[in-house]
Amino acid sequence: MYKPELLNSLKSYSGKQFLTDFIAGIIVGIVALPLSIAFAIASGCSPETGLYTAIIAGFCIAAFGGTRVQIGGPTGAFTVIIYAIVNNPQLGITGLATATVLAGIMLILLGAFKMGGLVKFIPYTIVVGFTAGIAVTIASGQIGDFFGMSPNFPMNVLGKEYLKMPGTFAGKISVYAASIGTINPYSMCMAIISLVALFLWPKVTKKIPGSLIVIIAATVIHVILNKSFGFETVLIGDRYKIPSGLPTPALPSLSLSTIQTVFPTAVSIAVLAAIESLLSAVVADGMIGTKHDSNNELIGQGIANVLSPLFGGLPATGAIARTATNINNGGRTPVAGMIHAVVLLLIMVCFGKYVEYIPMAALAAVLIQVAWNMAGIPAIRALIKGQKSDITVLTVTFLITVFVDLTYAIGVGLIFAAFFFIKKMIDLSEVQSGNRTVVTGILGDGSTEQIELPKGVLVYEVDGSLFFGTVRKFEYATERAGSDCKVLILRMRNTIYIDAGGLRALEQCKQACDRKGITIILSGIHTQPYMLCEKTGMADKIGRENIFDNINAALERAKAIVGA
Repeated sequence: MYKPELLNSLKSYSGKQFLTDFIAGIIVGIVALPLSIAFAIASGCSPETGLYTAIIAGFCIAAFGGTRVQIGGPTGAFTVIIYAIVNNPQLGITGLATATVLAGIMLILLGAFKMGGLVKFIPYTIVVGFTAGIAVTIASGQIGDFFGMSPNFPMNVLGKEYLKMPGTFAGKISVYAASIGTINPYSMCMAIISLVALFLWPKVTKKIPGSLIVIIAATVIHVILNKSFGFETVLIGDRYKIPSGLPTPALPSLSLSTIQTVFPTAVSIAVLAAIESLLSAVVADGMIGTKHDSNNELIGQGIANVLSPLFGGLPATGAIARTATNINNGGRTPVAGMIHAVVLLLIMVCFGKYVEYIPMAALAAVLIQVAWNMAGIPAIRALIKGQKSDITVLTVTFLITVFVDLTYAIGVGLIFAAFFFIKKMIDLSEVQSGNRTVVTGILGDGSTEQIELPKGVLVYEVDGSLFFGTVRKFEYATERAGSDCKVLILRMRNTIYIDAGGLRALEQCKQACDRKGITIILSGIHTQPYMLCEKTGMADKIGRENIFDNINAALERAKAIVGA
């Protein structure tokens, strides 16, 4: 039954806890301000859309989710998807809003049908691959602002016409290469100093994030240098105007044609939101010793993503860095997340006009540091030392994310991961024969067993799952049964799973043995294979008198058949 964590937290709520939540909420709200703006701009949207997202979605994720300390809002994971759809002439912001609402509905359904655990089946290599790809894409999108470049559009590069900054990695690099002569030394120096400060700041303190300090310092210093020496750099206000309140809610386009067009994107948004929010919830559980409800969390994430676009917001999910900041500053209930959203609203209403003075170069430095942290270099190094199959899945997912599209990257990555998993299962599965007088094997406790076989009895041990990938091995092994064989014992103590292909192979083996006058006996069959045989009638074909749970009983039956 759906029950948001907020209701559980309020049962034993106290004034002391409210005070700590209040302080944590204020701090996280201030921290979320530059990140929300930065992610919105990196996504190709205006900065206020990031603020709308952090306010509306952040409040909903805290109020309706299944985690005590989750802080939600726009994150870097969505920038690639958002940038692609808002720059699509047929879709734009309207198409993005439709895709986000659809993704929210999908998340609610996943939670309602108790499918929160399914996200754990996304292979780790794929998560690392597309996260690193997103990081590269975010960083590549900030090169122009980092160096203060001023590309002149329309632009012809290598025979291709660009009317605005392209969404592809290769297109961006081409535009930057053609605009290298427009570098602003002042902007570049500001960005470099800001980036160095961001990496050195944790050595000073971890209580206050470096991004907030750098943004404030860069803004103040630029105002001074601009008035004193006339130095110029691009500011947020040169491109955007920050409103002083929330917009009037409006429903996005829900036409059938728009839904069909954005549906794959909606699936990607839903998958990413589920993965990132549940990863953040797991990290939070480890920090405060609680356990989140993954299904309720997905419902909360879904509600947030349905409501966010109604107010002009972007897709949202749980943010690991902001959640950790909340915990480190004393936040222990969803009230802190709700206060963080209110703080952002007050900042936008009261101080929104000052946001326009933030230099884009400093904001680019913040995003490049975010991209570096997202890249997961330690995880990549660890995977590179592992199996070739993991390296292949990681590389393919990364390259497709960077050069093609995140939606395709997840799909192709899953195909590669499934292929390598099946191959691994095939390699590990064996069908071993034993037609000697004495067959030896290893018992579960590590000791050796010896089984004496009567003449005319053959034992095959299926070691591993019997599924479509291992069927040929099984068929080849059963074809080797000699003419003197009267009984074939299939020892299945190490076979815990059979699929339709494996069952078909078993049926074909039975038919082949019937033609040769050989009786099949199953030994040590597990629950899943036996239940499948029961449902499909295979148990009756083999004969229930020929199905045993241990090898000794199977041998007694074999001796009775051969007359030994």
